Amino acid sequence: MGEVRYMISDAARLVDVEAHVLRYWEEELELPIGRNEMGHRYYTEENVQLFRRIRELKEQGVQLKAIKMLIPDLEQGETEITHLLARVDKLPVPAEGQAALREEKMQQFQCIMSRLISEALEDHTERMGQEISTQVSGHVIKEMDYLLRMKEEREDERFKRLDEAIRSSQKARKERALLKKEEKKKRSFFGMKKGQTV
Repeated sequence: MGEVRYMISDAARLVDVEAHVLRYWEEELELPIGRNEMGHRYYTEENVQLFRRIRELKEQGVQLKAIKMLIPDLEQGETEITHLLARVDKLPVPAEGQAALREEKMQQFQCIMSRLISEALEDHTERMGQEISTQVSGHVIKEMDYLLRMKEEREDERFKRLDEAIRSSQKARKERALLKKEEKKKRSFFGMKKGQTV
């Protein structure tokens, strides 16, 4: 039974990276990836395992130049990330590479700081958004409450004036009716008919 061969898309899915990342790592790390009769890349289970270890080191912030020096350890099956990271610090760096290494470390530091600041800002923005939302909601509720109270007071005042007007009108009608009644009594008392003057 032959070894399992993966197409680049399958290998990328197994490693959990994009296919172009596998091609880039292959070129930068000068990895001997097999080709089929048509010249297409194929990946073995060993290649997939190697790429997984490379991805783990990249996630820890290790640069490809350092990973390239660790390839023999990775190919021998070294999987302990802390051991590999310790080896990165002990790798010899040629004099001309010192400046490049310092720059890489500075870039790593800046990248880590940027990520930390971004995460802190996102967290702070989210908390502030919730706090502002709560405060605005409280202010809106208070304002709505105040406006409703004012509306109710205006309506109460209007109904009160309307009630007073109705009562006043009823009182005036009653008084007119009483006056008419008294006038009628007086007329009948004096024997006067309507339209006659005394």
